Amino acid sequence: MISAGDFRNGMTIEVDSNIYQIIEFQHVKPGKGAAFVRTKLKNIVNGGVVEKTFRPTEKCPQARIDRKDMQYLYSDGELYNFMDVESFEQIALNQDEIGDAMKFVKENEMVKICSHNGNVFAVEPPLFVELEITDTEPGFKGDTATGATKPAIVETGAQVLVPLFVNQGDKIKIDTRTGEYLSRV
Repeated sequence: MISAGDFRNGMTIEVDSNIYQIIEFQHVKPGKGAAFVRTKLKNIVNGGVVEKTFRPTEKCPQARIDRKDMQYLYSDGELYNFMDVESFEQIALNQDEIGDAMKFVKENEMVKICSHNGNVFAVEPPLFVELEITDTEPGFKGDTATGATKPAIVETGAQVLVPLFVNQGDKIKIDTRTGEYLSRV
């Protein structure tokens, strides 16, 4: 159990049988009345953000989140298959559990599987990936003064906006958190 006076950003707590991560907290001491802790909490399962206030002495259980490195094997329609590289145990997750986290991940790449009490709620792809462009329109000379971009399809099927000088067959580096082009490789 952790008291509200000991909250820190990034902690995960259990409130009303939901698991929340503390995004922001603030100790408030008004001129009149008792002090309280104002928090902004993100539900780690569905991503919703709520604001909640606690008394500094109020206690709630700290949630333990397990992050395990697993290898992405393949997708067979609606199921994504992962393997633990230490025990060779395999698990299959459906599209609802994963969301769009896998749109930049190729087969045989390592990802982090996040779970609470054995229930998987998220897949964290690597922060940066290198992918080959499979389809894009050619850029035109002289169009680069404005820093213009064009759509490109990468080998996983995801669409990325790239500068005009990037061509089909080029390998590019992508930030998976934002889906933005970083550089050519």
